Amino acid sequence: MIKIGIHGASGKMGTEIISNLKNSDLAKVSVAYSIDPVLCDTGDALVTDDLKVLFDNSDVIIDFTIKDGALNLINYARTYPKPLVIGTTGLGSEGEELLGLASSLMPVLQATNMSLGVAVLNRLVGLASKALSEFDIEIVEMHHRHKKDAPSGTALTLATHAAKARNLNLSSVRVSGRDGMVGARSKDEIAVMALRGGDIVGRHTVGFYNDGEFIELNHTATSRATFAKGAIKAAIWLEGKQAGLYSIYDCLGI
Repeated sequence: MIKIGIHGASGKMGTEIISNLKNSDLAKVSVAYSIDPVLCDTGDALVTDDLKVLFDNSDVIIDFTIKDGALNLINYARTYPKPLVIGTTGLGSEGEELLGLASSLMPVLQATNMSLGVAVLNRLVGLASKALSEFDIEIVEMHHRHKKDAPSGTALTLATHAAKARNLNLSSVRVSGRDGMVGARSKDEIAVMALRGGDIVGRHTVGFYNDGEFIELNHTATSRATFAKGAIKAAIWLEGKQAGLYSIYDCLGI
């Protein structure tokens, strides 16, 4: 049975992953890491705030924390290689560089969203963006009031797929807000807007708009269990893989 360590075990996603692993025949929670271990409910698993204990007792580590926590974990892993599943978003250019360095030493799977539905949505967005090249693209994401980063990593990934399909550099065409006399919409711009409120788990809409018609692709997460199950699937798949940077698409074979 694969021993999975949870980095960020007292958080909402960490708690969900622990809950979903209780009935698994393939993997179990071996150790839960949290900066506040008293908040963890892990049954028989070890609970710690020591990264060495986390690494010593895990075959694979799943991370759902915040930027600083994830970067600290990845950097530590460079001296103690261990398969990593990184679900934390908003890591920025520093995170991308660190992931590249770490993945030369160990298998690392990073995904801005762990759900199967979103993985398929990314593929559909790329297809639609290329086929509907004259259509305007607008992306809207909605999350709960507690989410700290905006726009979501998932929305930015969707926008990246849309831009890549049109041979565009997202950083050059992305719009994150409109206010006042901003002028007419340019042909290539891709809007990515963020809404926050209540307890919305996650909703992403990618719209393609043209004169006389439009199409909208939607994904709605109704439970965090969706992401927990995806992260567990990724961890089980990643164990035993060669060093390299993997995506959720590699795990799902799409």
